[in-house]
Formats: sequence, C-alpha cells, structure tokens
Amino acid sequence: MLSKIHYAKPSITEKEVRYATDAAANGWAQHCFDYINKFAQSLKDYLKVPYVFPTSSCTGALHLALAAMDIGPGDEVIAPDITWVASVAPVTYVGATPVFVDVLPDTWCINPKSIERAITPKTKAIIAVHLYGNLCEMDEIRAIAKKHNLFLIEDAAEAMGSVYKGEMAGSMGDVSTFSFHGTKTVTTGEGGALIVQSKDLYDKLVVLESHGRSPANTKQFWAAKVGFKYKMPNVAAAMGVAQMERVDELVARKREIFETYKSKLSDIEGLTFNPEKEGTFNSYWMTTVIFGHEMEFNRDDVLKLFQDSNIDARVFFYPLSIMPPFEHLPRNENNVSYNLHERGMNLPSYHDITEADIDRVCGVIRKYLKKDASAEQAEAA
Repeated sequence: MLSKIHYAKPSITEKEVRYATDAAANGWAQHCFDYINKFAQSLKDYLKVPYVFPTSSCTGALHLALAAMDIGPGDEVIAPDITWVASVAPVTYVGATPVFVDVLPDTWCINPKSIERAITPKTKAIIAVHLYGNLCEMDEIRAIAKKHNLFLIEDAAEAMGSVYKGEMAGSMGDVSTFSFHGTKTVTTGEGGALIVQSKDLYDKLVVLESHGRSPANTKQFWAAKVGFKYKMPNVAAAMGVAQMERVDELVARKREIFETYKSKLSDIEGLTFNPEKEGTFNSYWMTTVIFGHEMEFNRDDVLKLFQDSNIDARVFFYPLSIMPPFEHLPRNENNVSYNLHERGMNLPSYHDITEADIDRVCGVIRKYLKKDASAEQAEAA
C-alpha cells in the first residue's frame, strides 16, 4: 500500500522538544509565564507591533478583540463569505450579526467594493481574512475603515510570514489575530495571538483577558468585571518560541513547496494557483489550485481519487452564508464565493513533504484531467 501523504502537519525538531521539556520540567511557580513572555516578545519583534497577547486559540483572540471593542447586540460586522467559520463565530458570541460579502476572484480575499456596499449605521467593524496566506487589499480596506470610523480586524491566522507592501500580515489592523494550530506554518500545538495597536485597547484587554482583574488593584482575586480566560499555556508557548526562532526557514519551505507544485502543473491550461501580486510576499500556508470553468471538474470525484491514492486533500472553504448557523441571515449575491468553493482544492503542503510525494499528488490531478502521458497513450491506443 502507498504511504500516507498528509495535507498538513508541523515541522518539529529537537529544539521544540527541548524547549517544551524545559517548560514542563521547570516552568512553574514564578517561572509559569517565562515562555509566554518570550513568545510574545518574539512576535512583537517579528511583526514590529507594540502589544501581543498569546492566547489559547485564534478564536479566543477574536472573541477578546470584539469584547474589547464593545461590539454586541444590534451591531453588524462585515466579513468575507469564504473563510473558516472560526473567523466569524466570535461575532455571534458577543451577540452581533455577521454580514457576509463577496471576495475577489484573483486573491480570494474580501472585496473592498463589497465592503463599502454593505456598510449600514449598524456596522461597527470589518474582518479582513488573509486566506491561505494570500493578502487582502489592505490599503483600500484601511481607507474604508477610516472613512466610516470602523474597527479593522485583521485575521492573519493563515498568513504568518506574508508581507503587504513592506508590512507584515498581522500588523495592519486595529487588532490582528493569528492561529498556531498544528496545521499552521508556525505552531504551538493549539494556540493563537491577539495583536493590538492602541494603548487604550491594550489597557482594556489587560483586564478582560485576566477574568476581569485589574493589575492596578491590589486585592487578590478581585474581579472588577466579568472577563475571559484565553491564555496560552507556558508549555505551548515554549514550542512557539522555538518555532519563531525558525520562522524564516519555515516560511521559505512553504514557498519552496508552492513553487514545486506550480512548476509541475503550470502546463495545465485553466489551472490557477495562489496569487502573489506586485508588492506582496505570499507565505503560501496552503498551496491551493482553482480549476477553471472551462475544465470538467467534480470536486467529490477528485477527492475520491486522492483518497484511493492514500492522499489527504482539503476542499476549498464553503461560503459561510450557505451553512445552517447563518442561513437565516439576508444573503448577498456573492457569486465569486459561490463559484470558488466548487472549483478549489488545497494540496498537501506540510514542511517535510518530499518531491516524490508532490509528484504523486500532481499525478492524481493529471490522471483526473487525463493530462498524464500514460492516460493520453491509452486513449490513443
């Protein structure tokens, strides 16, 4: 039987094991925040941002951000229709309403013009998601947010290492969030981070993220308000410190994997890949292909072919507006979103994938499209 090719898994070396072991053995009592603080500092240095809260998940980071912005019932938050549900689930946690708008056909990220059309007096924030490492049109989105006095939440969960016109993904929103799930370019096993630009929001979050306890209050266990507990564990942060020491290597490997796929499949007309527009640097968290409208394509058939070859492959995200939790909401005509998810696939992109494994993946695509030499010869015969 052919060996399993996974769609994603982390790159773990002796360094991650050593740091995590040290945290497990020694990271207690007065040392229980040592690696958390080191991880926060490494993110500050890498992203060039003033404030970082390591969290237990990206979802928790988004929830904290919305709470700090006082977004709640009666408010609307604009988000792309194509993203993972975790990008918008926290909107519902605070009682606000997500408004799903279309994405751009070239970047697969939120369409600035669609944002502008969706703004109402109830709109309080925009969530811009850098999908699969691709970058949103941040200049336009920031201008819209400023014009309408809206908070800009930058969801960089999938874009560690991507760069937009000299600015790191995750450094451009009023707040920004990252995921360090085990599938991500940089991992802590599970985890996330909340990036904050303003001192006012930072001061609110210091209280909110500690169960409502103010550091200025000397009373022990005194909660001034109801807060949250989304702190990252010290052991997880230890892995994050090791990963951030390797971040350039990890991003470079993702780009190498993408370029290998692209070089091996670029002859197939109608197949398109993650974009890298002028002035941007794509970290290519997940190599993604879109099968053109002119191509015969059934996603379930392709998935079955991958499964038969013992290869994990991921479907492109579904539009959130068609899912049961959100089907009661007014639906915009998000035609790009509705078409993209039917024609997109994520290819196995983990750091340790070999060229032979990539050849196997490409072989499945060619077999399905009958673009391999053996299939063409068989047809000719």
